[in-house]
Amino acid sequence: MKHHLRAASLLFNQPLLTTPDMLDLAVRWANQTMSLNIINLHTNGFSGAQMMFDDDDRESLAGRREEQRRAAIAKSGTDVIPVSGVLVSRGSHLAACETMTSYEDLRRALNRAVADPMVEHIVLDIDSPGGSAVGAFELAADIRAATRIKPITGLVNFMAYSGGYLIAAACTEVVVSQTSGIGSIGVIGSHMDRSKMAEGMGVKVTTVFAGAHKNDLSPHEPINEQSLQVLTEIVQESYQMFTTQVADYRNRDVVEIIATEAACYRGAKAIEIGLADRLEAPQQAVDNIARAVSLNRQQRHGNEQSRQRIRVQASAFAIQSRL
Repeated sequence: MKHHLRAASLLFNQPLLTTPDMLDLAVRWANQTMSLNIINLHTNGFSGAQMMFDDDDRESLAGRREEQRRAAIAKSGTDVIPVSGVLVSRGSHLAACETMTSYEDLRRALNRAVADPMVEHIVLDIDSPGGSAVGAFELAADIRAATRIKPITGLVNFMAYSGGYLIAAACTEVVVSQTSGIGSIGVIGSHMDRSKMAEGMGVKVTTVFAGAHKNDLSPHEPINEQSLQVLTEIVQESYQMFTTQVADYRNRDVVEIIATEAACYRGAKAIEIGLADRLEAPQQAVDNIARAVSLNRQQRHGNEQSRQRIRVQASAFAIQSRL
C-alpha cells in the first residue's frame, strides 16, 4: 500500500514533463491497481531499467555490466549511458517491473564518466517519454555544466519527449534518426477526485485543517477554484522553466520554443526547426564517435612520439656540442 501511495503522489497534483498518452496509461494503471474507480480516463493530457531479480542475481549482473562497460570504454574512449523509460527523481521511486530511470542515478553515472580519464566522449542513449518535473531542471543544468569538461551527445534512440528532450537539449549536440521523435516541450498535471468512489462505498471523509491552502488538491473532494488555480500556477511555473532552459541550451529565442505548442517532431523536421543537430542512425552515430576518439588518440600519441624524438635529438646535440 505504501508503494501505491507513493506512486499516486508522483502521478497526481504534480507538474509532469511527459506526453499525454503516457499520463493516460499511468492513470489507467492507477485506476486498476489501486481500485480508484476513475471515470474520466481520457484527459487532455503518465522507469536505469529495473527488472525483478534477487540480490545475488542483481549483484552478479551489475558486476558483469561494469566489466563490459570498462572494456568498451578502454576500447572506444566513449561511455554510453542509457536513459530509458519514465523519468523519476530518485532511485527509491523505481518500480521493479517498469522501465524507469532516475535523475539521481543519471547524475551519478554522469559524474563518474566526467571524472574517468579514460572517457573522452559521453553519449546519453535516450529512449524516454519524459516523467517527473521534480529534479529534471537541476539534472539538465548539471549536464550542461559537464559539457564544458567533456563533449556529450544526446542520442535519440528512438524517443526523447518532454523531460527526455530536456535532457537531450542540455547536451553538446542532439542526434536523431529518420524515425526518432523529439519535442513535446510542455507540462501537464492531473488531480484525482475519489469522492464519488468513497461515497459509493459508504465512506464520508471529514477533513479539519488550519491554513487556507492546507487542503488544496485533496483527493477526497472535487477540485475547487482555489485548488485549480494552485495546480495551474505549478504547471505554468514549470512550463516557464522548461521553455526558458531549452531556449538557452539550443541557442533559440524562447518565443520559438513556446511556438512549438508542445508538438512532437521526427527526424529531419526536428533539425529543420532547430531542436536537433544532425541525422544519423543510433549505432552509426556511436561508431563514428568512437572512431573520432580513436583517431584523436592516435594523433596525440603520434605528436607525443614526435616530441619525444625532438627531446632525444636535442639532448644528443647538447652532448655533442660539449665534446
